[in-house]
Amino acid sequence: MKKFFTAVLAMALLTALPGRAETIRIGFQKGGGLLTALKRQGAVEKAFAPSGTTVRWIEFPAGPQMLEALNAGSIDFGTTGAPPPIFAQAAGIDVVYVGAEPPPVASEAIIVKPDSPIRTVAQLKGKRIAFAKGSGSHLLLVAALNKAGLTLRDVKPIFLGPSEARAAFDGGSVDAWVVWDPYLAAAQKSYNARVVADYTGLLQANGFYLASRAFVQRSPRAVATLLEQIAQAGKWANAHREEMVAMMAPQVGVPPDVITTWLGRQTAGVMPMDAAIVANQQKVADLFYREKLIPRPVTIATQAWTWRRQ
Repeated sequence: MKKFFTAVLAMALLTALPGRAETIRIGFQKGGGLLTALKRQGAVEKAFAPSGTTVRWIEFPAGPQMLEALNAGSIDFGTTGAPPPIFAQAAGIDVVYVGAEPPPVASEAIIVKPDSPIRTVAQLKGKRIAFAKGSGSHLLLVAALNKAGLTLRDVKPIFLGPSEARAAFDGGSVDAWVVWDPYLAAAQKSYNARVVADYTGLLQANGFYLASRAFVQRSPRAVATLLEQIAQAGKWANAHREEMVAMMAPQVGVPPDVITTWLGRQTAGVMPMDAAIVANQQKVADLFYREKLIPRPVTIATQAWTWRRQ
């Protein structure tokens, strides 16, 4: 652990910003993976210390709220799933894609209770389904329904955040729940929840690191330094799962075995925004427009920033 953060600090010293000091405001979610780990260890603060730059961490319940804060100028940098920046673009928010995470397959799912008669996506027709509006779960549900020949108009969407949705799922007021890890892993442990569908065989959805246009234009080297921190943390995290579990369990507030399940279903890291990633995100945006979930088409390529790795 100590060797890892020493290496990260050494790399940061090579890339840290010269010039005037500033404050970088980073938005994160409770189940925010690498950002949660980096916040706990203070590695980002160490990276920017030589330049006098300070770091503030601001927690959000989900991606849409984070992007509202980005638009308002309350944060500079954050991470979300694929849908929130598309909804943000459609609302006129000038969000910039600066990096991408490997797309999840099994770390987000449509789940039902073990005694539910629902076993296929087609059987969701007419059912009450809880999910966070504008989140990655929104995309998963739309993509799964689309493959089954259905749309959101064929089900009864119940827009709830993870905490409220868990209560609704527990109390039986919804028939299914679409959610991401670690909430998914926790539900599987608590309820023996059964997966109806995950991203297997569907349009893939990257996670994204996002920044305000003002931050990218003002401090491109700071953006690159943040991404290098995340990349190095990802390499270490993939090779040291047990230590990641021990680090994240108290921070996220769920049992270690839930964190183990979550981390075992994903590959940590960050990649530059290349043509393939941009094209895939454009497919997500086009799907949302066809389904009338956004009021106008959006273009991803104009919002992508190229990270040139050291």
